[in-house]
Amino acid sequence: MTEQALIQGLLAQDRAAQRTLYERYNKAMYSSAYRITGDFELAAEVLQDAFLQVFRNIGSFEGRSTIGAWIKAIVVRTALRAVERRKPAFAELQPVHMSDQVDWGAHPIDAEYLEKAILSLPDGYRTVFLLAEVEGYTHREIAEMLGVTEGTSKSQLFAAKKRLRELLYVEA
Repeated sequence: MTEQALIQGLLAQDRAAQRTLYERYNKAMYSSAYRITGDFELAAEVLQDAFLQVFRNIGSFEGRSTIGAWIKAIVVRTALRAVERRKPAFAELQPVHMSDQVDWGAHPIDAEYLEKAILSLPDGYRTVFLLAEVEGYTHREIAEMLGVTEGTSKSQLFAAKKRLRELLYVEA
């Protein structure tokens, strides 16, 4: 089924189109929700809420991007709201000094260990890191999504990377 045919089916509230859309995107969207929330059950709730929003609001899809990108934006916003409801996400950060920068290094890192390290980051750090480095959002987009300044987004990303370097540092 083409994307356009799928959208037409969704607009007609066709259950088969809804199922097709869900089956096509649920795994990738669950992964995004899990990376942001760091919680399997909360990610499942986010996924359910996000798809309900998609089905209810398909009429507002303007086609400026792919349907997948539109769904991902809904999932990200829903996950961010869920994390925000769970506990405060952003801590005040001290100004960053250029001398504090640390190189990533060239040591191979086990993917499972890397995922655990990312999930161990404080919510604010993890959220900005994933939005910027995994999802590819700009600091301006992240700032708009989170209701913070671009500077806060940049400093949260810097702090997240610094913490990951500390967690992943391997002696040569």
